Amino acid sequence: MGVVILLVMAAGVAAMLTRKLPTAFALVLLAVVIAFLADAPLTGKGSVLDTVLQEGAPALAATMIAILLGSWLGKLLEETGIAGTLVRKIVEFGGDRPVFVALGVLAVSAVVGTVTGSAPAAMLAGLIGIPAMIAVGIPKVTAAGTVLMGIAVGVPFELPVWQFFSTALDLPVDTVRGFMVKLFPFALVAAVAYVLVESRRRGVEHTWSLKSVQTRPSRGDRRRRLGDAPWYALLTPAVPLTLALGLDVAIIPSLLGGVLYALVTTTRPREMNRRLLRTLYGGFEVAAPPITLFVAIGILLAAVKLPGAVDALQPLVKAVSPQNTVLFILVFTLLVPLCLFRGPLNVFGLGAGIAGVLVATGIYPAVAVLGMTASYNQVFGVSDPTSTQTVWSAQYAGVSPHQVMLRTLPYVWAVAFGGLCVTAFTEL
Repeated sequence: MGVVILLVMAAGVAAMLTRKLPTAFALVLLAVVIAFLADAPLTGKGSVLDTVLQEGAPALAATMIAILLGSWLGKLLEETGIAGTLVRKIVEFGGDRPVFVALGVLAVSAVVGTVTGSAPAAMLAGLIGIPAMIAVGIPKVTAAGTVLMGIAVGVPFELPVWQFFSTALDLPVDTVRGFMVKLFPFALVAAVAYVLVESRRRGVEHTWSLKSVQTRPSRGDRRRRLGDAPWYALLTPAVPLTLALGLDVAIIPSLLGGVLYALVTTTRPREMNRRLLRTLYGGFEVAAPPITLFVAIGILLAAVKLPGAVDALQPLVKAVSPQNTVLFILVFTLLVPLCLFRGPLNVFGLGAGIAGVLVATGIYPAVAVLGMTASYNQVFGVSDPTSTQTVWSAQYAGVSPHQVMLRTLPYVWAVAFGGLCVTAFTEL
């Protein structure tokens, strides 16, 4: 029966890759089929309806709320001009020096990446940052990749991601945070190397001009024309991170603290109610797709954790899972491309189910599975041509997502290798 379940998983991957079914729908259908194959009853304890669908759907509720709050904070960064101000000031500081401008946009992208992910993060940093980089001669592919690499630098400190791994793998947030801190230096070094190497290797290409960057309005009308936020409001992205990382505050209150700080530092009291509601509703629109996906992931995790599924899959998965430290690093490094194109190791797809199997069957400790999936997530978030942030950044820069994938993949592959090395030598 384990072989049949694996074949069903392969069919699910094929359905997602060929766009026959949306990812969320495919995961739910896959979960129901796996539950029936695991001899789960229709109703009652350990059943399809009560355990897989009813209990699985809200299993990642804390992650969904964190995603919503992160999206809300992202909308506030956009509407209040905080994100735009950060990018403009970095561009002004860099002047006409391409590498300095690119490194500045990389830094802002990393800051934005700690607040929210996916396409909203790319837009917040890239709407001004991408044309500004191209205007000073950064090649288009490098400009798009710079925003994505910057977001990946911020992902290890993205609080909703902490909550997701904590809930999905049943790990304390402190444990997740500890590994993410170890992963951060690899992401940072790879991102800086990408900017330095790619901007110099490709040379300077002057193809765009950006009037808003080249012209400098007078100080009197500067804030009105460019929408600059007050300097103290620019600290907003650091507020939730400081609360969660520095003061050990829980994730949801930390994100709420960032929302309140952004509101108080940028909004007049009489306008607060309208801005709160407007940006909250906007946050719902941004958060709807990932929340839908997390509902499906919760259902899939409930299915693969059923006793029948665990018993059927354990001997098969154990037989092909490397236990030696060096083999673990080598095999899972070579498998990195399987997290691309919504592949089977994409943690926001079938990869979540595979991670659930590895934990439920006891083949690897949950912390080791965290290291593997978090390392793969660094690759998916930058180089997957089907991810929304990659598609948006590439199209906005005027290149194809596949060009961005080819240019960035060596760097994020190295990040995954580093994360897998840390995992193997500390957790196995």
